Amino acid sequence: MRGPHNIWRLIQTGATLERTGAMRSVLDAMEAPAPLRIAARVLGWPLKWLGEKGDPSMPAPSRALTALGPAYIKFGQILSTRPDVVGDIMAQELRILQDKLPPFSVAQAKAAVEAELGRPINEVFSEFSEPVAAASIAQVHKARLVETGEVVAVKVLRPGIERAFRRDIDAFYFSASVIEALSPASRRLRPTDVIAHFEGVVMGELDLRLESASASEFAANTGTDAGFQLPEIKWKYSGRRVMTLGWADGLPLGDNAALDAAGHDRVALSERVLQLFLSHALRDGFFHADMHQGNLKVAANGDIIAYDFGIMGHIDEYTRRVYAEILYGFIRRDYQRVAEVHFEAGYVPADRDVDEFARALRAVGEPIFGMDATGISMGKLLAYLFEVTERFGMETRTELILLQRTMVVVEGVARSLNPNMNIWKTAQPVVEDYIKQSIGPRAIARDLGQTLRVLSRFGPRLPTLVEAALIRQSTEPVKRVDHPWRARVAYVLLGLAVGVGSVLMWQSL
Repeated sequence: MRGPHNIWRLIQTGATLERTGAMRSVLDAMEAPAPLRIAARVLGWPLKWLGEKGDPSMPAPSRALTALGPAYIKFGQILSTRPDVVGDIMAQELRILQDKLPPFSVAQAKAAVEAELGRPINEVFSEFSEPVAAASIAQVHKARLVETGEVVAVKVLRPGIERAFRRDIDAFYFSASVIEALSPASRRLRPTDVIAHFEGVVMGELDLRLESASASEFAANTGTDAGFQLPEIKWKYSGRRVMTLGWADGLPLGDNAALDAAGHDRVALSERVLQLFLSHALRDGFFHADMHQGNLKVAANGDIIAYDFGIMGHIDEYTRRVYAEILYGFIRRDYQRVAEVHFEAGYVPADRDVDEFARALRAVGEPIFGMDATGISMGKLLAYLFEVTERFGMETRTELILLQRTMVVVEGVARSLNPNMNIWKTAQPVVEDYIKQSIGPRAIARDLGQTLRVLSRFGPRLPTLVEAALIRQSTEPVKRVDHPWRARVAYVLLGLAVGVGSVLMWQSL
């Protein structure tokens, strides 16, 4: 860490937080003790003139981060997905954080494209527009390919953005270490781990090849989804600092007047956007984690088009099944089963009372089911659920926090299209279908088959593994009474498993 730079950046950050009025919100989110609050006030007030003023029309935290620059804007956007760290109030304020910044010149963008693709730009694009969108990390241009005449979107990283982000991330680590040293209470929020998470997300976004890969995987998963489109990645014209993809031509999903004028069914669109998200999360375990209106359009044929794949969520198969069973249990109002699922998954410590936990879950679910259609919210349900599980000792699971945050955003998009939407009724078919496919006798048989296939791969090595085990057993000191018959039974069962797995694999070929 470069001390002088980090100290100055820390002073500038603190001064900006004080000048914009965001300091109190930050200290509240950290649950800072009184001595730290007093020190921040005493040191911050005289130095606040060194900070940036920001936009007075914005909430204080967003105002401060916007004034401090691109790295802070992106940090705030990521923190908006972590109410477990900053609290619900600040997370809500940060969700409106805008990253629209002044664009860099077309000449710089063209130079970046030529350097990345290794060709003069007029050999690649016959047209290349002024920026149509400028964000904290990159900006987008509308262009036309020389080879095919197709209209495309070209995303170009800001000049010097990698160096600027690394400098500020370095300062973030320094700030986190200072906070942990001065405020022991803040350590439970693991500030250094939060910065490490931020660094991982940003470093991925600074390599547009990774975003292209995410878009390609997402397209492969959703290729058969009715009423859903993704712009095609043009790998030939993409690289680390440039990404080219098909132009998303359609109406903004948030423009209800334009959608009505074009004759689109907003009720159908609201149901589809929610069901698509749940399908991607449950069926694929890979979902668009930034599905706000700005990243969604409606094509002329009524299809929903998604773009901007910088933030994607991933959930493993086991977690998806647990999540589906929890949702399904709430839909059926079977709180005992929801409680049992939490214990079976190890989310809640085994020494807690399952019946007491079920009663706590009933207190979460019943008020929501007593509401009318406009009041029911799956996002709120998950937020309340996390509050209850935290009281019962459940550790924070980052992937579920991101899922819950995205669920809130998607619900907001759906309700903007149809305020009377019944979230549960819309979600039920998707959840039930996943339950049928992934939980039950057919799923158990499929899982067993996959397990046996994995075991069968050890078939050729089985004699060596058994011999090594026997040699190790014979050379180790005897510490207990051995039961050779148990070992023989285990080897026989393993041999049967490998044999059956080999047959299954042979039949599948």
